[in-house]
Amino acid sequence: MFQDRPDRDEIVLVGRSNVGKSTLMRELTGHSKFTTGKKPGVTRKPNHFDWNAEHFMFTDLPGFGFMSGVDRDTREAIKTDVVQYIEEHADDILAAVLVVDGKSVIDIIDRHTTEDSIPHDVEMFFFLDELDIPTVVAVNKMDKVDDRDERLNDLCDRLGLFPPWKQWRNVIAPITAKRGDISHLEEALRSHLHEQGRDDLFKFL
Repeated sequence: MFQDRPDRDEIVLVGRSNVGKSTLMRELTGHSKFTTGKKPGVTRKPNHFDWNAEHFMFTDLPGFGFMSGVDRDTREAIKTDVVQYIEEHADDILAAVLVVDGKSVIDIIDRHTTEDSIPHDVEMFFFLDELDIPTVVAVNKMDKVDDRDERLNDLCDRLGLFPPWKQWRNVIAPITAKRGDISHLEEALRSHLHEQGRDDLFKFL
């Protein structure tokens, strides 16, 4: 279990390894100290960026799923830690950002969907919903996607959301974190914060 968590309300970033969570964290906070890289699994423990005066922080949780050079037991342990962290601190989580790779997410979901298993991304989306944590799916790397609307509609379908995606703007947010194009995500997060009476946090988005 992850230790040394600051006592803050938070927005958490979750998702598979190498989907751009740390890059998005850097864009949200405006700070470049967060480790990013092409090798999956760079983040192995939560990265917190907190503001004591506002009792608030962003948290980049470790990536789950396949990681090059990481054995299965370690991968499962990391995923378990992430799940336990979210469960334990659900009351303090104002919103979750589930980051997916817009170019590959549909193929990954379809490849891992069987009668006996649910893909990690879909499972995490349902898990957050069960905990009543407002969740935005940040569909990253959209600059590499040609069939934008079709891809986002397909993602809605896989998540049990009735297309078209544009009616789910508080849930589906197309972004390109590497280029700083995260306005759809920021708008969705503001909406969720407003519903919880936390307009004071708009200055961080």
